[in-house]
Amino acid sequence: MKRDFKEAIKNRRTYYNINDKSPISDEAIKELIDFAVLHVPSSFNSQSSRVILLLDDSHKKFWNIVKDVLRKLVPAEAFPATEAKIDNAFAAGHGTILFYEDEEVVEGLQKAFPTYKENFPVWANHTSAMHQFAIWTLLEDAGLGASLQHYNPIIDAEVAKAFDINPKWKLVAQMPFGSPTAEAGDKEFKSLEERVLVFK
Repeated sequence: MKRDFKEAIKNRRTYYNINDKSPISDEAIKELIDFAVLHVPSSFNSQSSRVILLLDDSHKKFWNIVKDVLRKLVPAEAFPATEAKIDNAFAAGHGTILFYEDEEVVEGLQKAFPTYKENFPVWANHTSAMHQFAIWTLLEDAGLGASLQHYNPIIDAEVAKAFDINPKWKLVAQMPFGSPTAEAGDKEFKSLEERVLVFK
């Protein structure tokens, strides 16, 4: 679609109705992720973000893990609704992107700059958020729909075990994506006068 930057930001939305199709190849999706990981900034140029792209069986495996974990925690009478949401809004997609932060990098910065020790985990979350936003916007601009989910930390151990993920990587968010099958809902905006101040 190749919108300009402002248009791309404006058009990025949350899509819960997606299917397993994609208007671009898996290689092109990987290229978008590579671009974001390479160019999105990080505090102290830490480059602490780690991103995992799950496709095909791995994508399905991930959401089955989420369901298995939730089945043990959600009351039996409520689980069918939870399962339906996962199956129809997330697992139905083309793939899932997992966003991690490498705690070994964060801990190294804490040791190197003890004055800011308490801030580095917060700044790592800022770094992850920028990666999430950039990749989400790039996916949208390529014709894909996505949403951002946070089933961590309850799924962390099982996911790490299933995919042999470095134990020093901390799961921050999950982004299922696919071709939209319905329009995104209306978006309401609070007054900018309440949200932006200018002083001269």
